[in-house]
Amino acid sequence: MFELKDDKTLGDPALRSCPHCSDKMLKWYTKPEMSWGTPYQYVCFNDECDYYVRHWEHFQTNYNKRASVRHRYNPFEDSSGPVPVWSDDALRPDIIGDDETIDDFLRRRGSLK
Repeated sequence: MFELKDDKTLGDPALRSCPHCSDKMLKWYTKPEMSWGTPYQYVCFNDECDYYVRHWEHFQTNYNKRASVRHRYNPFEDSSGPVPVWSDDALRPDIIGDDETIDDFLRRRGSLK
């Protein structure tokens, strides 16, 4: 199990910036059933990020699918890569507020009492 103190961004907040657009990435809750293996990751939610924008065309041209990817950073394993999305709003309901704990987030969503 990952401990929050192992989050690499606690020592280096610059890791929370998207390498494609430099926007601040937001903390995104990773549901246990998604099998990411971490309680959260950081995701670029900038709809004008080149990485996000160009992948809409890539998936449409190469796979005839309406999809894209957003850049994500796993602060526990110090790794990054794409996370697939199917719309501009996909994943947004799982954004954790800057000063919000995971328990606070789950309470706000009604998943924890």
